[in-house]
Amino acid sequence: MSDEPLSPVADLAAPASELSLALPDAQVAECIAGWLAAATNAASPDTQLFARLIAARNVRHELALLGLPQPAWRALLDRHFVHAPASVLARLPALPPVDTSEHAEFVETLHALLLTYSSTAVDVNDAHCLASIIAHACLRPDHLWRDLGLAGREEVTWMLTRYFPALVGLNVDNLRWKKFLAQQRALSLGLQPGPAPGCPGCEDYGHCFPDHH
Repeated sequence: MSDEPLSPVADLAAPASELSLALPDAQVAECIAGWLAAATNAASPDTQLFARLIAARNVRHELALLGLPQPAWRALLDRHFVHAPASVLARLPALPPVDTSEHAEFVETLHALLLTYSSTAVDVNDAHCLASIIAHACLRPDHLWRDLGLAGREEVTWMLTRYFPALVGLNVDNLRWKKFLAQQRALSLGLQPGPAPGCPGCEDYGHCFPDHH
């Protein structure tokens, strides 16, 4: 399992004027740098990953979309961002339970499935948090990497390989990750594979599910 970070921290932490990125990318990069400045260990690939995932929602005032219960959220901050000033933490909104309505069962069962494949090399509480973040991202209408705020499919592959390597090994057909996760969840429950809740809103829905289009 590679410990290489997703992308060079030096680039992410550079002043926005040096990044040559259009908004909101520069905003996200600045937010990531802020979280890493408060990190327990900014060199940790896991801390860098969570800084990315949090920042993507943070800049849009959508932290609740991470889908983390308040105790898990606070514990995540305590593990990875212990140097954040109390004043900063106090300004962060509480994360109410996301109203997934008819998709609650999808979120719960995908979360449980991911954890059955969790690597013993990662923190179990981090795996729980990441499983929640991924399951809730599957409710949104785009490619999974965009829903998570990552730079591309390769970064999703890196993340899943780090946390759920045996599950990644099952993707022998190289399916898009959201489609694959929905498929594995359905198969684990003895159901017919189909789209994730967010898939119909994606630009490639017809490509992935021609029979549903």
